[in-house]
Amino acid sequence: MEPDRVIYPLLKHVLMGPAMRVAFLPRVSGLAHVPRIGPVILAANHLAFLDSFVLPLMVPRRVHFLGKHEYFTGTGVKGRTVAALFRGLGMIAVDRSGGRSAVAALDTSAAVLERGGVFAIHPEGTRSPDGRLYRGRTGVARLAMRTGAPVVPVAIEGTDRLQPVGRAVPKPGRIGLRIGAPMAFAGRDDGVPRGKAARQVTDEIMEAIQRLSGQEYVDDYAPRPSGPSGR
Repeated sequence: MEPDRVIYPLLKHVLMGPAMRVAFLPRVSGLAHVPRIGPVILAANHLAFLDSFVLPLMVPRRVHFLGKHEYFTGTGVKGRTVAALFRGLGMIAVDRSGGRSAVAALDTSAAVLERGGVFAIHPEGTRSPDGRLYRGRTGVARLAMRTGAPVVPVAIEGTDRLQPVGRAVPKPGRIGLRIGAPMAFAGRDDGVPRGKAARQVTDEIMEAIQRLSGQEYVDDYAPRPSGPSGR
């Protein structure tokens, strides 16, 4: 048996899952909207690094998501522990330094969905610097149109209060997770320029997230944080 298939249930059901419920008292609504089988894209807002743990641990299916290659290259006990933790949670390493990084990320994400898996993505591309919802990048739409997988909008609430920018360890408090109805976009680029279709689909997804979260919307891309910890 692969090591991550052992680590995943241990983290979710024995260690981190129960600990998260005690520390963050999560209020989760709309879980019935997540299909029990088959490919699905979870498209969520992004408020804090903590979000990377909220989705994999609160959604009943195994969730995969992309992460920095650097998370898997640490040395020593700490480096190996961090790599095992993220791998167990479903993170897939992607090297974003090359010119073909966007294509590689799309191919990797599509492979998860083609196997019938669940893939999570933050369309904003980085965490919000001020709690508002920023314009989505079109990767989520291109992935949905390429694979035909439904998109389930998700609103994460409260993680920015518990882990503001610069805070490594979140403080205890209440968080929320609101999950909306699946959205289908297969064939939306038929007879339409792919770039135009991708923009329209992305905007529809962001509107669905905004309705769930109640965040103020900013029709501009969120600035990427500087430094090695930015995501």
